[in-house]
Amino acid sequence: FRYVEVDGWPGTLAPDDLRAVVCHSDMERTGWFECSDPMINRLHENAVWSMKSNFLDVPTDCPQRDERLGWTGDLTVFSPSACFLYDAAGFLTSWLADLAADQDDAGVVPIVVPTLPVRDDSPRSQVRLSMAQAVWGDAAVVVPSVLHARYGDAGIIEQQYDSMRRWVDAVAALAGPKRLWDRGFQFADWLDPSAPPDRPQQAMTDPHLVATAYFFRVAGLLSAAATTLGRDADAKRYSDLAREIREAFLAEYVAPSGRVVSDSQTAYALAIVFDLLDTAEQRTRAGRRLASLVSRNGYHVGVGFVGTAIICDALCAVGEEETAFRMLMERSCPSWLYPITMGATTVWERWDSMRPDGSVNSGEMTSFNHYALGSVVDWLHRRVGGLAPLSPGYKRFEVRPLIGVGLTSGTARHRTPYGLASSSWRVADGRLELDVVAPPNTTARVVPPNGEPPIEIASGAHHWSCALPA
Repeated sequence: FRYVEVDGWPGTLAPDDLRAVVCHSDMERTGWFECSDPMINRLHENAVWSMKSNFLDVPTDCPQRDERLGWTGDLTVFSPSACFLYDAAGFLTSWLADLAADQDDAGVVPIVVPTLPVRDDSPRSQVRLSMAQAVWGDAAVVVPSVLHARYGDAGIIEQQYDSMRRWVDAVAALAGPKRLWDRGFQFADWLDPSAPPDRPQQAMTDPHLVATAYFFRVAGLLSAAATTLGRDADAKRYSDLAREIREAFLAEYVAPSGRVVSDSQTAYALAIVFDLLDTAEQRTRAGRRLASLVSRNGYHVGVGFVGTAIICDALCAVGEEETAFRMLMERSCPSWLYPITMGATTVWERWDSMRPDGSVNSGEMTSFNHYALGSVVDWLHRRVGGLAPLSPGYKRFEVRPLIGVGLTSGTARHRTPYGLASSSWRVADGRLELDVVAPPNTTARVVPPNGEPPIEIASGAHHWSCALPA
């Protein structure tokens, strides 16, 4: 919260008469980030506060209004950020057990976990909490995969494997032999800034494109989990399924030129980051089109819940790092920094939860404390700070900070299962100073920004100083 209103206080109210108590589940802080721009630091801190606010017994979507439910889609996109900031392994492992218990006989995951009955006369009676939803139900596969990747414990995917498999099989049944999930209502790229306040699902991106892209994603993650667990037959089965989905996606949604149906920021981001383009030429042209869409939109975000976690990665993957930074640094609405200009101390649910004139968005419910749109901080950790896992548990990680796009310093620190890993860089007088710490029993791949070959380092503290390209 930003403000407290007190009624009926006897006498004069002084600031010291009130004490705020922060309540969240007992998790150890494990990740930190800072850079030379105070606005970006505030954005990161807002994401931390929204996580703390919402990780109380279950991962809720908001802590302050009539909902306070374990919405699965919010966690799907935010889980990588959460697992960097805090040791959330125990918290999310417990929640995933609830998710598995709440799956129905067909394997469908409810959109809130723990699920709950909805009265016929309630405002939400039209929304079936048990309906199959891409991204939301995909938490069954994405979250355990993230936990394994960030903490290195294969036990979580062993525990959740049956739940993961049942969800992917449920979606396969819904998609049918065409391998396209192209029927039924989808939240999809929820709260795209172009959506009307009273129709938040009305995004620019085809909802079934989103659903099919995520179907491909979770089939691939399930195949990888099966490989890790030595279940070779399943690994091949779901790898073949992912290949079939990819072929169907290409035929349905991608033109030979690389133009993607919907022609939106999220559509291109999904195609690029999920590797749903067939040729290098398609990828080049799709990347060029994505950058054009961003620049023509005045570097404003044009994505909702789905796109916000991957749009900057997509731009960087096609060599558009400067475009990604200009988008990050935009301060007018809609943007990540706009809420900061309005005094936000947590991440908002909508890009315009508060309008520039101070009025509140007219949608049915508007929250000022959601973490989903804060999922961009995972990109800050990996690419701005420069600390990205390459193997489970950061046994091997990459240090490749983005230099020369408007910042003069950046630091990311994370307490991995092996100890504290860190990347810290600063630029002055045309030179880069880079310090890296690799914890015991780990190795790191350091990619210099001056074009020199990557350097493999062992555990310990390392320092580089080099001239930056002109």
